[in-house]
Amino acid sequence: MKLEPIIVSLLDTDLYKFNMDQVIFHKHTNLSGKYYFKCRNEGIVFTPEMAEEIREQVNHLCTLRFKRDELDYLRSIRFIKNDYVEFLRLWHPLRDYVTIDLSDSGELSVEVDGPLFSAMQFEIYLLEIINEVYFRMAYDYQTLRKSAEEKLNAKIKALNDGTYTFKFAEFGCRRRLSREWQDVVVRRLTQETKSCVGTSNVYLAMKYNVMPIGTYAHEFVQMYQGIDSIPLAYTNYYAMKDWYVEYDGDNGTALTDTVTTDLFLLDFNRSMVNNYTGVRHDSGDPYEWGEKIIKHYESFGVDPKTKQLLFSDSLNFDKAQALYDYFKDRTRVTFGIGTFVSNDTCVEPLNIVIKLQYVNGRPVAKLSDTPGKAMCHDDEYLKYLRRSVAFRLQREHE
Repeated sequence: MKLEPIIVSLLDTDLYKFNMDQVIFHKHTNLSGKYYFKCRNEGIVFTPEMAEEIREQVNHLCTLRFKRDELDYLRSIRFIKNDYVEFLRLWHPLRDYVTIDLSDSGELSVEVDGPLFSAMQFEIYLLEIINEVYFRMAYDYQTLRKSAEEKLNAKIKALNDGTYTFKFAEFGCRRRLSREWQDVVVRRLTQETKSCVGTSNVYLAMKYNVMPIGTYAHEFVQMYQGIDSIPLAYTNYYAMKDWYVEYDGDNGTALTDTVTTDLFLLDFNRSMVNNYTGVRHDSGDPYEWGEKIIKHYESFGVDPKTKQLLFSDSLNFDKAQALYDYFKDRTRVTFGIGTFVSNDTCVEPLNIVIKLQYVNGRPVAKLSDTPGKAMCHDDEYLKYLRRSVAFRLQREHE
């Protein structure tokens, strides 16, 4: 079964890939990175035909270049700088950086290894390819598409009849059913409702003239673990400092849970609280997290109503509405919703990730506020990182 090209534009990725890459381009071009793929679902089998199709799709991806109108669009985003866009005129994904293998039992292995400014760009493209190849070749796509449409119709009705009253951004690139279906989802949610304020997909933001949304991901904080001069328990501080210097206070939503929110808050000092417009939740109990963040703002005399809490952890509309009702009178609440809108069908979606595991040959890890989300190829390093975090937390609270 030969599929049409899945990636047809290098803008078909999340905005935060460009945001993070711009900082790396300006400050950390000496870093190399190694990423690994993982499917968290049990019992998922990829066939040799799927693996071969994924390879062919990656081959096609690596023939693409940014078009003039795409580069002009990036320039129009207020915090994307012209020298970085000029770099993207020359940049393209290199096939040599990606290795794709399949075990005898059907376990897919994908590695990306190269300069960090280039290797990091593969993540979203690869997840989009892997997910679409799997669902088109493992199931009858038209059946999935029909069920997705029925569910989207029900969602739009509920957004318009007052069942749901919150605002959200579409964050569905990495686990979407297909490129074609995400296009439909973004078009309909932004044109048929007043609830969807934008999308993380830069290509679709350009196509439908809606706001591209995104700041940074866990990998941005993780990469500082690979810099010799930075103590492990202070990576949030250096990441936030570089981000602020790069964007001068613009583009300012901080991700709290890369090495636990408790550690993050030690570095989220008065200066950072004032510099950043808000924070993003991606693991742990969202209510406990929200209360902790509000209390932290209040400890600096900052009105939480002037700050944004962005929730983005495995949300559906019911969860989002409950969180909105709980926090709406105390702070600005918004949401990033992904798989629930981009791959909600009659079958269970894949929970797939591609995570940064090494920087300059050194292991790095995400701890998060949910222990099961930790992913590290070096168990001893993971233990060391946890000890480093625990030591600083204990020392600061004595």
